[in-house]
Amino acid sequence: MPHVFADLDEVYFAGLFRRLAAIIYDSLLLGAIFMLYGFIGVSLTGGEANEHLAFQLIAWVIPFLFYGYFWRRAGQTLGMLAWRIRVQTTQGQPINAKQTFLRLVGGLCSWACLGLGFLWLFIDKEKRTWPDIFSGTQVVVVPKKKKRI
Repeated sequence: MPHVFADLDEVYFAGLFRRLAAIIYDSLLLGAIFMLYGFIGVSLTGGEANEHLAFQLIAWVIPFLFYGYFWRRAGQTLGMLAWRIRVQTTQGQPINAKQTFLRLVGGLCSWACLGLGFLWLFIDKEKRTWPDIFSGTQVVVVPKKKKRI
């Protein structure tokens, strides 16, 4: 049986503010990763990294690896952890590689339409955005961890 998150009875759908805050946080992390990647690429190619097709292709793969690792492992990136939100299947399981890809495509489409795909949560009863709908996933707010005394 696939892993199921333990706190399913205590979660509720995430709103726009938490989602955008996590996106901003994760954008800073991805920016740092891209800077490191660019530094390495420029160092290895004598300053001509951006002209190499392999460099450009890997740049498109980095976000998939970043989100794929975090979403498939625990359902949360570091930004999502900070804002206590998690992406999961509608059955409360971690998402798979196909769903990760579809979420990223949905996110690109949402931004390409000037954020309309994220504002869609104000129309949808389950507060789903286009990435959620495209991938059959949901973003939920997780409960605060109880402190042990």
